[in-house]
Amino acid sequence: MGFLTEEEISHLLPAEEAAFPSPVPTQIVSSDEYMPEPQTREQKQVEVRLIEMADSIAKKHGTSRRSFFQSASGMAASFVAMNAVYGGFFDATPAEAQTPEMANERARKLSSQFVMDTHTHFLRDDTRLTNFVAGREAVGKFGWNKSLAEKTQTLDDLKYANYFKEIYLDSDTRVALISNAPSEIPEDWFLTNEMVFAARARVNKQAGSRRMLAHYTITPGQPGWLEGIDRAIAEFKPDSWKGYTLGDNTHKESSHFPWHLDDEKLMYPAYERFAKAGIRNVCIHKGLFPPGMETRFPKLFDYADVRDVGKAAKDWPQLNFIVYHSGYRHIGGDPAVAMAEWDKTGRISWVSDLAEIPAKYGVKNVYGDLGQLFAYSTVAQPRLAAAMMGTLIKGLGSDHVVWGTDAVWTGSPQWQIESMRRLEIPADMQKKHGFKPLGPAEGPVKTQIFSGNSVRLYNFEKDKKAILAKADHLALAKQDYEAHGAERSNLRYGYVAKAV
Repeated sequence: MGFLTEEEISHLLPAEEAAFPSPVPTQIVSSDEYMPEPQTREQKQVEVRLIEMADSIAKKHGTSRRSFFQSASGMAASFVAMNAVYGGFFDATPAEAQTPEMANERARKLSSQFVMDTHTHFLRDDTRLTNFVAGREAVGKFGWNKSLAEKTQTLDDLKYANYFKEIYLDSDTRVALISNAPSEIPEDWFLTNEMVFAARARVNKQAGSRRMLAHYTITPGQPGWLEGIDRAIAEFKPDSWKGYTLGDNTHKESSHFPWHLDDEKLMYPAYERFAKAGIRNVCIHKGLFPPGMETRFPKLFDYADVRDVGKAAKDWPQLNFIVYHSGYRHIGGDPAVAMAEWDKTGRISWVSDLAEIPAKYGVKNVYGDLGQLFAYSTVAQPRLAAAMMGTLIKGLGSDHVVWGTDAVWTGSPQWQIESMRRLEIPADMQKKHGFKPLGPAEGPVKTQIFSGNSVRLYNFEKDKKAILAKADHLALAKQDYEAHGAERSNLRYGYVAKAV
């Protein structure tokens, strides 16, 4: 059971058939929310170059290709190969790929960077969403995450224990926010709200510090939803709110309760409760609704884009509206379509619409989250990733773009962290569109995105100082994990399309 139909799944491949895994994906992988596109000619070229580099460098240092891909040099080699095919979008050199000492020193230095990932997931123990297993398997098939191709995937890989390992031990993420997705069928929630807050308590108790934040997921229009908010405020004390304007995103075909953010009668009583409680962050799933999905679910199209964000933000300046996926429409469609749209018009559906809201409505409380769209565009079209980053920062401001990865669907988020650290907007794009450079990995722009903005949004400065001042139990566990030779799994979870 999951988002895709059996007929759609018949066109996808599982990871156990994979021949080539790599530190950075070489093909689009879907979480099971959308159909992935086949591997492109350019992605295949990256794969071929990376194989050649890996075999040559691994032989020189007397190691295996597998071990090379698990190293910092292997990660650097992935970006060198991408630069050779796509152009110089990433800060990576052949010297770093060929010199373990150089790559390891860079990785060591950046490992102290404070990263807050405010868009992560895992599944409940009794989940019925079994398609996510095939999703994870397929991610390994074409190298989004190499270790997914090395073993048979099970639902356990999508549950708490593996989530904890991949987020907190296999990446530089310091703090994660556990997100969720509701369904009109109670058994098909990713997690119940009770499970979400139990996970928050478990991680923070285990860590000895505040390492996990949590949403309360709202279900506007469904019976008892306002009473649920009252209970959440009293009992759970959520860090933020999460909603899907599509209603039931898991079962779109039967979603009975889609809603708009600016529906005064339905939503404003909830906003009044949020504001009164001082829980100001409202995280909203938007986008991921390409033309093919519009054809299948036409009644939901009006709820998928960002047209309802501006008025709600203007009417409720005391709240923060954090738009998940930044409204990006074309995930699940051909990335070349989005790239062609940008080349022809200088716009990206519906990311450009989101970026224009502050100027159009005179608001300062709208934010863009990078979950899924950054992973997707970096692998599919690095120039599209650069265009989207430039568009969001120009319109919203670098102080209104927040880091999120949608892990663990995409596996450990380390490859996405590395992609952001290395990405730069080309000079010609900067000049033509008035974009500012992203700058170095620890520069002001990327520092804001990785954690500065979320630290401010979640009033986290005191907790950040405490985490940095003293090694908590989680930090000590990670030190022990790394000291005993643990290697990043590089696993990713999703579907890839069969070759055509």
